[in-house]
Amino acid sequence: MGTAQFMLILDVTVVAVALPQMTTDLDLSREAVTWVVAAYALTFGGLMLLGGRSADLFGSKPIIYIGLLVFTAASLLAGLAENGTILLAGRVAQGLGAAMLSPAALSVVVRLFTGDERNRALGIWSALGGGGAAVGVLLGGLITAGPGWPWVFFINIPVGLVVVFGLLRVLPPLPPAAGEGTSLDVLGALLVTAATGSAIYALTVAGEDGWTSAHTLMGASAAVVLYLLFAWRQKTASAPLMNLSLLVRRPVGAGVFVIMIATALMVAVFFLGTFYFQQYAGHGPLATGLLFLPIAAATMTGANLAGRLIGTLGARVLGVSGMAIASAGLLVPAVWPTTLATTIGVSFGAFGIGALFVVASATALGRIGPEEAGIASGLLSTFHEFGASIGVATVSSLAAVSLVAGGGDAGFQQAFGFAATAAIVAAAISLVAIPPRPMVASPSSA
Repeated sequence: MGTAQFMLILDVTVVAVALPQMTTDLDLSREAVTWVVAAYALTFGGLMLLGGRSADLFGSKPIIYIGLLVFTAASLLAGLAENGTILLAGRVAQGLGAAMLSPAALSVVVRLFTGDERNRALGIWSALGGGGAAVGVLLGGLITAGPGWPWVFFINIPVGLVVVFGLLRVLPPLPPAAGEGTSLDVLGALLVTAATGSAIYALTVAGEDGWTSAHTLMGASAAVVLYLLFAWRQKTASAPLMNLSLLVRRPVGAGVFVIMIATALMVAVFFLGTFYFQQYAGHGPLATGLLFLPIAAATMTGANLAGRLIGTLGARVLGVSGMAIASAGLLVPAVWPTTLATTIGVSFGAFGIGALFVVASATALGRIGPEEAGIASGLLSTFHEFGASIGVATVSSLAAVSLVAGGGDAGFQQAFGFAATAAIVAAAISLVAIPPRPMVASPSSA
């Protein structure tokens, strides 16, 4: 399941380095290039709560298998695309499969493990998921320089099939957690999907058109209205999609805040790093991919270590420490913008970011009952995609002057500096928001 999550997160970033080659081969417009990335994140994030609730109602196993098969088939479609329309259709279908697979798989981890064992499992899950973003850039560079961009999608096919057959052998029976006779709140699902999709759309186009553009404001306004309608629906429905009190529980609220910040910082790192290394420093896609190798390794190391220490030190200590380490690392390229300094600083920061993914999962899911495991996992995954959209929209606006040919490095420095500042502010918030005691789950919550 960790491998499946790795594949899903990797697909957020693996296309980044391949975009120039896709643009040339398929004659894509600037808007279409943006939506090659955004269509996946939009569908993935928008349908996440629906996928999580479906896992609660119908059982995690069938949702996992359906999600894996849809994602794998969609990867084949995207790789075979001969024009932008088919490519975008493949990316939307990939997002649909991911939205089913990711929360269902995470809910299985929550249900199968307890206590320190759960923390270690979440450490593995977070290491593979968090490292996927950085490894995606590495693989994107290697594949683009080698067999070509279609293979950033084709590579998912053998991985998806291996994961399916592996899970058929090792995944134990897991009955639906929500109980018999409970129905899916279709209207609520449609409202929250449309609301989340509108919010992610607004954040995505903000990076292109600006924070005060008509498209950004329309998307944000639609999201607010739809979320209010969703809240009304959850209070009036006989079988609501989710218990809204889940959002105001301190551990869940703190966990979704941490996952949003961690993902925003990680996506800012890969976005800024990709353009800095290739467009400003003049490195090719292969060299750029290799420069992300220590960043990926640091992310995975930080997550694994956090999974082992969180039961002893507690989520608050690790959360604040991870934010502080991330801030210190991201400050380096802000004041010393060279290839070596950027690689070392961002790798150090990625070590702290990796730990944050474990803190977020353990905090938000540590005391969730089995009947809420799917929807809570979907909520966490939704804010993961929010963080990705916020990160890329913010840093692309701040670094705009450097994202054009010959724009210099001032924009990169400004964006890295902002990310470092955001991380230290988030550390102060985490000191108050994250519960002080270690997030060790009781057996009854498994």
